[in-house]
Amino acid sequence: MHEFGFIFAGFFVGLVVGLTGVGGGSLMTPILIFFFGIKPYLAVGTDLLFAAFTKGAGTLSLAQQRLVPWRVVFTLCAGSLPASAITLWVLHEVGPAEPAVQQVMKSTLGIALLLTAMAMLYKAIRGKKAPKSLAQEAIENATRPRHWALPVFFGAVIGTLVTLTSVGAGAIGVTVLMILYPQLPLSRIVASDIAYAVPLTLVAGLGHASMGSVDWSLLSLLLAGSLPGIWIGSRLVHKAPERFIRSVLSVLLAWAGSKLVFA
Repeated sequence: MHEFGFIFAGFFVGLVVGLTGVGGGSLMTPILIFFFGIKPYLAVGTDLLFAAFTKGAGTLSLAQQRLVPWRVVFTLCAGSLPASAITLWVLHEVGPAEPAVQQVMKSTLGIALLLTAMAMLYKAIRGKKAPKSLAQEAIENATRPRHWALPVFFGAVIGTLVTLTSVGAGAIGVTVLMILYPQLPLSRIVASDIAYAVPLTLVAGLGHASMGSVDWSLLSLLLAGSLPGIWIGSRLVHKAPERFIRSVLSVLLAWAGSKLVFA
C-alpha cells in the first residue's frame, strides 16, 4: 500500500515543481518524514538524488532553449560544491545515523523550511519585477555580480544547507539570485537555479549514498510518480494561479518547519 503512496507523493511534488518552480526538497523531505515515518538521514539522502535526476531532465530542456547563463552556474558551483564536500566529510566522520546528528539535521531542516517559506512568500508578494527579456550584450552585463565573492559565498551557504537537509536550492536559491542578479530575466534566473542544483544534489546525493543514506527502491517509486507529474505541471504552468499556490505552500512549509524546530 505504501508503494502507491510513494508514487502519488512523487507525482504531487513533480506537479508542484512543474507548476511553480519550487524545489522538490522543501516538499518531499517533510512529506517523507511526517507522512511515511522515514528517518531524516534516509529522507535527505534519497531526496537529493531524486532532485538530481528530476532537475537534470529540466536542465537539458532549458539548455536546448539556450536559457541557462553558465557563468552564473559555474560561479555558484565554485562555492556550493566545496561546501558540500566538506559537509559530507563531517557527516562521514560523525555518522549520519547518530542521534545527535539526526537532531541537528531535523533542526537545520526546520530552519531551512522556515527560510524557504519566507522566500516563497516574498516572491509571491513581490511578483516578477525582473525584465522578461534582454539583448545578448545586456545579458552578458546582467550575469556579472556586484562582487565576484558574493555568489561564491551564497553558493557555499546553500551547498551546506542542501547537503544537510536537501532544502535550499529552490526558493532560497531563486531569491538569492534575484538579489545578486537583479537585471537578469526571471526565466534565466530559474534556469540558473535548476542547472546549478544538478551537480550540487548529485554530489551530495552520491556522498549520502556512500554512507548508506539512500533508499534505492524508494527513489525508484518517487521518480515513477514525479516524471509524469513534472510533465503535466509544466504544461499547466500558464493556467495555474501561481501567487495563490506559492502563498499556500509558504504557510504549509512554515508549519512543517516550526514543527521540526520546536518539536
